Amino acid sequence: MKGFGLFNIIKDEIDLVEQELHKVVKTNDPLLTETAAHLLKAGGKRLRPAFALAAGKTCAGPSDKLIPLATALELIHMASLVHDDVIDDSYTRRGIPTVKASWGDQVSIYTGTYLFAQSLILIAKCDHPVISKILADISAMMCEGEIEQIVTTFDSQQTLKDYFFRIKRKTALLISASCELGAVACDAPPYHIKALKRYGYYLGMAFQITDDILDFTASSQELGKPVCSDLRQGIVTLPAIYALFLSDKRSRLAEIIRKKAKKEGEILEAINIIKECGAIKRSIELSERYLTKAKKQLDYLPSGRAANSLRTIADVIGKRRF
Repeated sequence: MKGFGLFNIIKDEIDLVEQELHKVVKTNDPLLTETAAHLLKAGGKRLRPAFALAAGKTCAGPSDKLIPLATALELIHMASLVHDDVIDDSYTRRGIPTVKASWGDQVSIYTGTYLFAQSLILIAKCDHPVISKILADISAMMCEGEIEQIVTTFDSQQTLKDYFFRIKRKTALLISASCELGAVACDAPPYHIKALKRYGYYLGMAFQITDDILDFTASSQELGKPVCSDLRQGIVTLPAIYALFLSDKRSRLAEIIRKKAKKEGEILEAINIIKECGAIKRSIELSERYLTKAKKQLDYLPSGRAANSLRTIADVIGKRRF
């Protein structure tokens, strides 16, 4: 699998998903084809389809519904990224120009909307009311998370509860649904589905927390985008929230967060405040607790290569640098 290489058990199925994604981006409109193909060429971990496929394998999959489901999950994710880049005014992702950077906001918005519409077509092919309902609900909640992030930018008074509300909707729910619906598509028993849903939720929370830590600790080369991009945009993530409680320089940090135009020296000052007070260490510890919870859910599944892959990916999430 791109980015991780831990899902050899589903390599053939991932290849099928990749083929389906390339079919989707071939349209009658040359511009739309070009922008959608640009996204595919940018790569990606294909994490959400991989989770759906691996979840299916834990219950003696695959099902004929798994490939369209897995492809739809990646399209939903890709659509959200295109829209995010417009909202966040992002010009690079994974080290290459975004659709926004190359074609502008209007084309970006319609490219993302097109990809989301294509996901609906594939979800309909699954012909499963539970799958369509869960993905409809989660798509709505993802929008709630993004709106909440917009509303709370430059707000230094945010709490852990506010942060968890956002990342649950922005990230964790789609990863949770990927794991859950892979089992649903293969008619797994209810306890099996519940364990995978919880695994995905805990893993998704840890995944986003790790992303937010890397924004302060990784290099721009590792991230494929500028460091500290959240802080620059006024997005308050877990390390900053912890620092606002822990640091004796919390007032200065709050002042920097509230500034709409931050100088580079102020960004570096904020990073130092966050690192010096132990906020990064506290954030890593919380991520590790979520990963421990995720792995415990796998004890409810039949042992085998698929469950082992899910366990290994949980270990990797906390150590990744991209």
